Amino acid sequence: MALFCIHRYGGEEEREEAGAEAEDRARVLLERLRQQAKARQLKKQQEAQPEGGGEGELSGGAGPGGAGLSPGGEGKRRRQRESEEQSCAQRQKLKRKLQPRSSSEERADTEEAADGSTPSKKKKENRRKSKVLQEKSETDSEEDIKQQENRSKLKNKSSKRKKGDEETEGSETRKKENSERAEGNQSTKEELFLAASEEEANPPASSLVVLGDYDRKPVQKVQPFLPEWLAQPKLVQKRIKDNLIPIGDVPGIHPRLLKKLQTNGIESFFPVQAEVIPAILQSASNGYLMGQGGYRPRDICVSAPTGSGKTLSFVIPIVQVLLDRVVCQVRALVVLPTKELAQQVSKVFNIYTDGTGLKVVLITGQKSFAKEQEMLVQKKVTGYCSLADIIVATPGRLTDHISQTPGFSLMQLRFLIVDEADRMIDDMHQNCLNQIVKAAFQVENDSGSNMLFQRTKPGPITAASSCYPQIPLQKLLFSATLTQDPEKLQQLDLFQPRLFTSVYSEKKTLGDGRETEQDTNKKYTLPEGLSQCYVPCDLNSKPLLLLHFMLTMKFSRVLCFTNSREASHRLFLLVQAFGGVTVAEFSSRLPPNERRRTMKEFEQGKIQLLISTDATARGIDIKGVNYVINYDAPQFIRTYIHRVGRTARAGEVGVAFSLVLRIQERRFLRMLKDAGIQDIKKNPVKGNSLKPLVQRYEEALCKLEKTVKNERAQKRA
Repeated sequence: MALFCIHRYGGEEEREEAGAEAEDRARVLLERLRQQAKARQLKKQQEAQPEGGGEGELSGGAGPGGAGLSPGGEGKRRRQRESEEQSCAQRQKLKRKLQPRSSSEERADTEEAADGSTPSKKKKENRRKSKVLQEKSETDSEEDIKQQENRSKLKNKSSKRKKGDEETEGSETRKKENSERAEGNQSTKEELFLAASEEEANPPASSLVVLGDYDRKPVQKVQPFLPEWLAQPKLVQKRIKDNLIPIGDVPGIHPRLLKKLQTNGIESFFPVQAEVIPAILQSASNGYLMGQGGYRPRDICVSAPTGSGKTLSFVIPIVQVLLDRVVCQVRALVVLPTKELAQQVSKVFNIYTDGTGLKVVLITGQKSFAKEQEMLVQKKVTGYCSLADIIVATPGRLTDHISQTPGFSLMQLRFLIVDEADRMIDDMHQNCLNQIVKAAFQVENDSGSNMLFQRTKPGPITAASSCYPQIPLQKLLFSATLTQDPEKLQQLDLFQPRLFTSVYSEKKTLGDGRETEQDTNKKYTLPEGLSQCYVPCDLNSKPLLLLHFMLTMKFSRVLCFTNSREASHRLFLLVQAFGGVTVAEFSSRLPPNERRRTMKEFEQGKIQLLISTDATARGIDIKGVNYVINYDAPQFIRTYIHRVGRTARAGEVGVAFSLVLRIQERRFLRMLKDAGIQDIKKNPVKGNSLKPLVQRYEEALCKLEKTVKNERAQKRA
């Protein structure tokens, strides 16, 4: 939109131009008035001469001495002279006012301005006066015209005694006067029209200044303002094979744990493990009862790609910190979004706590509530005592035990680990985290003897708060797609957090042949050995493409993802009806025992195609996945990251295919581009390669229809 700036007080040049234009217009008006007045006077004199002569002759015959003028004629002439003198005086006044001012007058104006009056105000007053004088002159000229008309009427009355020829002459003269007046009016109208047209052709310089126009300008992107810990994180190398660190080179690890690592076949740490393990151990260097130097330890956030070893990076330091514990209390709590992921983490804890006396309890709802209560607490004569040092739980079951299990206490909780933290925030589990923190700082009524170790919610450090030791609560967050939104992270109430994030380590060759490492920080990172492809297709050809990959391309150990458990079940029935492929489904509609058995058979190679929902996409370490096929294109970038991260884990090689409808292709590619993923390749499949499968596919569709009808009938029954 164009913007205009109006100058209230113009410059000197603009004022001079305006004054000159006003003077020119006034002069034109004066000239027109003079011409009209002269024409009227001439006409009156012509009318008065014959009338005066006749009267003189009459009076000469009768008066003494033969005087040629009557006293009535002398009065008329006096009046004419007075009117002429008045009009001349008015013209002189106008000339004086319209004449340019002298230097002395300008000095007087400046002196008056110095006294406090502005020149702009005086000029406005002068313009108003000139307008008033012009109006007065016009009114005076109209009065003169009226007086002259009255005089002519008197003359007509006195000349009624004249002859008819004189009357005819008078009427002719009146007609001439009217015609001349009409001609004068027409001429003035023409002059005014010409002046207006000249003004339109050459308009005066405008005092308006254009500040902007309608041209589109590029919109500047607002750079987000991030806290220092998000803007300047600790960078972790992403290339696993090139940055392996021997386990003996990482400082602070207990010899017993080093021996455990070696017995499990681990000789070197991944880059994430080599950075995070020392950081957690350093925060608990004075024991788990207090932080370093008596201060509260900083919270830790880790954002690293799938398969980079995040689970081991918090298992090792937590087990080492709790090795010297005397009383069994809940010291570490690991919260995970799915049951399968919780089972996997619990298995890793059991491996490294074997022979240490530490007790790990898994509560996910797979066992009865009463059975889990017996695993958590035990009632004695002196009260309830804890049976768990480390708890691995899902959010729903954990909140049930906090509110319903008597004797279950988190007052001695030292580590709160949230794995897949972004999903915990997005899936509205924030209430669960609030309940955990509330339970950790809850004051017990019957703990008078333990008042020394009561802890209050942390606040400003004062002399009173430093008088007694207090067990700190440290939060550890892990995810492959940790959010960068400060508002969401603020909900977790982190204390001076430290962020460890992975980056690409790209080798760039210089002109002299040397190689330098260049770090490029992207929004999300993928496994190093992952190859990505997408196949544009139609809705009807998606099952044929999956069968083409399995039968014609001879894919093995394939993990296929759908967007719903109904879609995964139907696809499983269709492939099973087609035949030739050992297939199984994995979704929440199956009982836990069957899911565990299916996962074990897939890892052993007995199942070639595993059709699953997103239940297996989060954190589950499935060994030996060669291919990931997105049968239904993911709607969100985080879902894509976790799906394709099931292959190419721990530095291995894997391929991810996405079957994308042509309508979805543009949106899918834009989603990847916005996340910084640009190395995906287009891999179209020709229709001729699918023709051999069409006949068997139609037969399989008929079988699928029958089985679906049978299942519906069984549900109704």
